[in-house]
Amino acid sequence: MTAKLLIAAGGGGDAITTAMVHAALHGDDAPALILTYAWERLVVDPVPGPRRRADFTGTERVGDQVHLITPRSAPIPPAGSLLPRLAADLRPALGLIDPYEGTVGLALQIAQAAEYCGADRVEIVDVGGDVAADGSEPTLRSPLGDALVVAACLRTGIPAAVYIAGPGLDSEVPEAVLLPRLGLPEFTLTAAHTNCVGNVFDWHPSEASALLVAAARGVRGLCGTRDAPDPVVLGPAGAHVYRLPLARVLEINRLAQALDGAADLAEAEEASRSVCGFSEVARERERARQRCAAPSSTRREGGAPDAASSYQRFVEWEQHTAATGIQYVTTRRFAEELGLSQGALTALRNQLKNTAPARSVPPLWQLHSDGQLIREKS
Repeated sequence: MTAKLLIAAGGGGDAITTAMVHAALHGDDAPALILTYAWERLVVDPVPGPRRRADFTGTERVGDQVHLITPRSAPIPPAGSLLPRLAADLRPALGLIDPYEGTVGLALQIAQAAEYCGADRVEIVDVGGDVAADGSEPTLRSPLGDALVVAACLRTGIPAAVYIAGPGLDSEVPEAVLLPRLGLPEFTLTAAHTNCVGNVFDWHPSEASALLVAAARGVRGLCGTRDAPDPVVLGPAGAHVYRLPLARVLEINRLAQALDGAADLAEAEEASRSVCGFSEVARERERARQRCAAPSSTRREGGAPDAASSYQRFVEWEQHTAATGIQYVTTRRFAEELGLSQGALTALRNQLKNTAPARSVPPLWQLHSDGQLIREKS
């Protein structure tokens, strides 16, 4: 086959951003394979760390190193993954990358994927920009996946470029720190480039990719997300995409330098501890342990309040949150802070869209401090 080869460097929702960057670079209809980790938040996958190829059933093998995730694929419990559903919603095919054999194994997987695609170059995509972190940033939380991809791509010898979309939108490395490292933007995502992700955010909890979509659609202001202590500013650079040569990223990313030749994930974790002072996999293990150890009374149960109660709680929460200066929020933020089940969330979203349509700014929600129902002008 002949197809573009892209790598969603950070796992989670990076495949969504990668699909948009692919659309901007090559068009929606250009055949493509997106390699991605199955490395998702504990709310999606309660098992810490990334998933292996062996953690899925129903993958399509296109070589001993490359397994495609399809809508028929499924994670083996207790693991969880949203990749099979993404495979149904995104036009590019999704291939699983498995980091448990370190950069050595990842390089083999990428090289085989390039051979399968007939691709003579690789496009690495990161939303937020932590691929351009040097490891010293105090707000850095998840550098390992990106750094492994950079080190593995270098090992393959295949020409590669790194595309950074929406600097700072993942709340890891601030935009002001990143921009001097990135130079001028290569291009700017537009609302048309978001069409390829359709209604993904009706069900996918990715916040960084949701912010990127909002920025591409022209949303500007202060947005509150679930995982960040401070709001994210959606400004002029929010929809920009920057292109850096792989060699330039390697100059910046000290963790990628340290990962050269890493033989397994444990060795990669040690490199992360040495360069960054922590292992994000170890942090996930600790969070998973705390979740399991939490008294049952503190865990959210599946029972949901009725629609009227959910709406009233939202209005009260909205007034309090808007008073802090936040203008927009992600669905995940208010769903988790209000403790809504999926059923209650769906009912509340439908009620907001019907009775207060001005609040709906897909994939974000606009807040109004007076708590009044606001109707769009006809």
